[in-house]
Amino acid sequence: MKRREAVFIITAVILMNTPMLVQASMPVPDLLPIGQLKLDKDSPEDARQEAGQVSGNSAEEGAAEDGAETVQDVLDEDAVGSGAILISDKTAEDYELAYERAKNANWGYTNLGIADVSDNLNIRAIAAEDGRLVGKLPRNAACEVLDTDGIWAHIKSGSVEGYVSLEYLLTGVPAKFKAEELATTVAKVTTDSLKVRAEANTESEVITLVAQGEELEVAAVEGDWVKVLLDDDEVFVSAEYVEVSAELGTAVTMSELLYGQGVSDVRVDLCQYAKEFIGNPYVWGGTSLTKGTDCSGFVMRVFQKYGVKLPRNSRAQANCGTTIKVSEAKPGDLIFYGKGKTINHVAIYIGNGQVVHASSPKTGIKISNVSYRTPFKAVRILYD
Repeated sequence: MKRREAVFIITAVILMNTPMLVQASMPVPDLLPIGQLKLDKDSPEDARQEAGQVSGNSAEEGAAEDGAETVQDVLDEDAVGSGAILISDKTAEDYELAYERAKNANWGYTNLGIADVSDNLNIRAIAAEDGRLVGKLPRNAACEVLDTDGIWAHIKSGSVEGYVSLEYLLTGVPAKFKAEELATTVAKVTTDSLKVRAEANTESEVITLVAQGEELEVAAVEGDWVKVLLDDDEVFVSAEYVEVSAELGTAVTMSELLYGQGVSDVRVDLCQYAKEFIGNPYVWGGTSLTKGTDCSGFVMRVFQKYGVKLPRNSRAQANCGTTIKVSEAKPGDLIFYGKGKTINHVAIYIGNGQVVHASSPKTGIKISNVSYRTPFKAVRILYD
């Protein structure tokens, strides 16, 4: 009898000290939201690597560079697993603090989601196929996953909040890995009319001016200067007047996709058609709307669908149609940009102060503010 009791006690002790495997989708009551910690790692190191990925760095590197703490850092590198929770001296408050400090480790997202679609993911007002559209999440754009029911995800991205099909959304570790590939380092302009120069010195030619609040893709930081991509050109801005950070793309609101009254059907249709290719790749010299195109190839192919034949390069396109003031542009008009006094980029105006264009190899076809750089001229091709 004593032998049986001893075996029972030993077995119970072994079971009590064996970490249980708990999936991230199973909530830990009163501790952390779903998906914040993945509690099925074989070692503390595994948990740290997955819970603390920051912009391509490990948790330790991210904390050192950005000042962000991972859950593992806050908990003094104790094992993070359900077995550890059972025997840990950490309180619920400790875990809540860990959560608060670590929640911005994933590019500012607590529960990161990435649109896993070929074009755009519809965002609806309610969790139903016939729900009113409130925005679109472009391919590879990011969102905060607020909640899920197994079929729909309640998300927030940029200024858009609504519901998307969970089937087309990467979450958890796959989303983090995808974000590692997608995160773009940008320089946000903090001054009015930032001068963009050809070389990294104040004597260099001023190519264009960029408005406050605009974001430029960073190629490299070189001391007091930041090398940025102005569409497909490498140029320089003073590091003093920009803030550099890693960013992921976000949702587009419906207001950014709609037009005001008085715009002809062909203009609306042309702009809608052009925006179908947002997120597709930029390829210098290319003319394919799906496999890759440059700025002028994009414009040429879009207008070709509507029976308008345009030259192949942006400088020649600028000599077509009628020159108008940028302030007079309607959706479907062309906006040209220059490097100094030479036109080197073209975009399609889509209304609401925005253009769609094939920008750079990193960003592909995208929407920008019309003043993301100083417009050189505007041209009207469509007459109505």
